[in-house]
Amino acid sequence: MANSGARLGLFVFVDAFGWELLQRNAFMRDVLPFRCPLGTIFGYSSTCDPTILTGVLPREHGHFSFYRYAPESSPFKLAPLLSLLPASITGRGRVRHHISKWYKRHLHYTGYFQLYSMPFDLLPHFDYTEKKDLYQPGGIINGQPTIFDHLRGRGVPFFLSDWRKGERENLTAADEAVRDGKLRFAYVYLAAMDATLHQYGPESEEGRAHVRWYDAQLRRLLQTAQQHHGEVRMHVFSDHGMTAVTRSSGLMGVINGLGLKFGVDYAAVFDSTLARFWLLNDRARDLIPRTLAGVQDGHIVSDGELRHWGADFPDRQYGDLFFLLNPGVLLCPGHLGLTPLAGMHGYAPEDPDSVAMYTASHAPETPPKRLEDLYGIMRAEADAP
Repeated sequence: MANSGARLGLFVFVDAFGWELLQRNAFMRDVLPFRCPLGTIFGYSSTCDPTILTGVLPREHGHFSFYRYAPESSPFKLAPLLSLLPASITGRGRVRHHISKWYKRHLHYTGYFQLYSMPFDLLPHFDYTEKKDLYQPGGIINGQPTIFDHLRGRGVPFFLSDWRKGERENLTAADEAVRDGKLRFAYVYLAAMDATLHQYGPESEEGRAHVRWYDAQLRRLLQTAQQHHGEVRMHVFSDHGMTAVTRSSGLMGVINGLGLKFGVDYAAVFDSTLARFWLLNDRARDLIPRTLAGVQDGHIVSDGELRHWGADFPDRQYGDLFFLLNPGVLLCPGHLGLTPLAGMHGYAPEDPDSVAMYTASHAPETPPKRLEDLYGIMRAEADAP
């Protein structure tokens, strides 16, 4: 098709492509000259992605981690039956993946769903938060509209990658979509870098090779888009970076050894870098904070930090007390994994290796400082004449 003259805002999300990694690699510098660090959000992708899509902080959109203590509304009442199966089978990642797929179909969830390493006998204490597809109408817990709701409402022609598919499929689909020449907005979702850096670390050759591959693929996509649109403004950004893991913490074993009863005295979720506690009686309210105060692997997150990070949920639904590990320390074993990794994210947002990045072909009128600022840039592209 001939060049249509339409202006295209081309946004590319690259999971875990942090500012430090961008600095160490000559990624598209000639065609994306504007670049800046982008402050991430406390938490994981389950927190970051809704913030990018809505432009509001976690306390407003309601997303933080996948599990929250809610025994009265748990969809996992029969999960303890799975504990009757041999742990040598149910502990395998592939088996867990298939069990997760079955649960997702059974519960009619459309969002990202994964049981990870959560013990089956503990699941009835928890509800799962990302029940709906974030990118579709009604996907945000507290009902905030996303950039895609705005596009749909205004009738702006757009392309949206399928986050369930691999990078090659999404790049092929994006290439086909921009050839139409009528798009005004495109959002390309690339998530495999996250797995690469978890496995090999942020300073690995595998990570650098992945950056080079992105460079080649996105140059081709940009060239195709320019052939079919009058103007293309390309924006590439991430949700967080990746920190090299230096050692593991056995915090879960420390808490399990206190003699407290799960679901009676306390409940807890041991994420990869964060332990979240619900303190159900006075004994737990005394013993758990006192124990954590003596753990050198991290610190108890203050209310002031939570306010600053936008994660001060008024009902404390994601925990009464948070214990955040120091950068480079992995909570392993934990509920999100039982084996060590080379890289992890989810530390304090100020950790230099956790900082996200933004780079673009044109300098935005107001450069973004934190993830929630990306929404304004996307709105400006969507609303451009």
